[in-house]
Amino acid sequence: MSSSLFLILRTLFVWTVAIILAGFAWGWLFNGVGGIFMIGAFLTLAVALLGAISHLRRVRLIAGRIDASTLSSQQQRRIEVPLDADAAFELVATAVQELPGVEQVELSRGSLQVRARVRRSEPFGGRQPSRWNLLARFAVHFDRVLATVQPGDGTCGVTVLCEPDAPHWLDLFAGDEASNYQNAEALLRSLTLQVAAQRRKEQAAAERSATDHALTAARLNLLQAQVEPHFLYNTLANAQVLARTDPPRCEQMLGHLIQYLRRSLPREHEALSTLGEELERTCAYLEILKIRMGARLELQVQVPEELKDLQLPSMMLQTLVENAIKHGLEPKPGGGTIWIMARSFEDHATVTVADDGQGFGNATAGTGIGLKNLRERLQLTYGDAASFSLVSNFPSGVAATIRLPRPDAAAGGAGTPPPLPGQAQPREVAHG
Repeated sequence: MSSSLFLILRTLFVWTVAIILAGFAWGWLFNGVGGIFMIGAFLTLAVALLGAISHLRRVRLIAGRIDASTLSSQQQRRIEVPLDADAAFELVATAVQELPGVEQVELSRGSLQVRARVRRSEPFGGRQPSRWNLLARFAVHFDRVLATVQPGDGTCGVTVLCEPDAPHWLDLFAGDEASNYQNAEALLRSLTLQVAAQRRKEQAAAERSATDHALTAARLNLLQAQVEPHFLYNTLANAQVLARTDPPRCEQMLGHLIQYLRRSLPREHEALSTLGEELERTCAYLEILKIRMGARLELQVQVPEELKDLQLPSMMLQTLVENAIKHGLEPKPGGGTIWIMARSFEDHATVTVADDGQGFGNATAGTGIGLKNLRERLQLTYGDAASFSLVSNFPSGVAATIRLPRPDAAAGGAGTPPPLPGQAQPREVAHG
């Protein structure tokens, strides 16, 4: 009530002062104040009073309350936006451009400011006021909007100022009928809705990313769990025979089997292993096979010590060794040699498993599941930063090479690893 009364008294006081000053000028020009001037003065005060009451009624309808903050023609709002400066500026620009009646929008990206003029609603339905209505002719038809973005650390502050597009002293004579309050609240609602929509998009993207990560981990675990069961059965069967014929060799085989199984047990949340750990498991596997194959199997390991910390998908090295044994050396009379080599380059490293077995032409046919799973795991883990190649070895056999990104260097483009001495051109086969 006090705010309403103060506004009415202030308006009447200002108009009274203006009429008194106008009366002095009238009396000086016409040698006295006549009845016409007095009638005009009373009509002007009546119109001013009606304008103040109309302003109060409009504010109550729009804001739901009347106080100093809602009655003011200068409205300021501030909101924190959890975005960087560029994204916040785009958000503010969109909100200002969507205001009803907006005109002449100026975007200043350098100073992070948005300026605009907003046309007020026409009280005469778009028609020109009567030529005798001087107050309507001098009325304010536009409001100004100034939105400024203040960059911060992870969040930005947005300050919105809405005011009449006229000198400030005109506010003393007539209110804006809550037009600037309406613009300020509209911008605040628009920014809040856009930030909420942005948050929902980010949350949905995070949920999709988490789901994709879980699916990828599940697929990796499924691929990792595919183990050749015949190896375990054959090893236990050989151990059973050796327990009767050669207990020391049986004990040696069981020791290697324990070491192999200890390294092969799946570990939660560990789809990656190190080259050193994979080498220990693979060597235990090959030691078991050497007991079975005897002198038919030779092993050469050329892995620098600094590369043993290189990460790669678990069981991948053994997959290549199993392929070399199954399709290259076991079918070959007299067996042969397995080479395990690792090489370091500027932005990547290579791991190669080569054999001098049957080669492509005489290798036993396989299902190709092992190499298919290997490629899929590389793609799931590294994307295009890793690659796999399978080439002929000289004078016989096959060389399989995995190209992996170095953790201490940016991954470069895909390339062909350096060939082994005498290597032929690449030619893939469906090894299992």
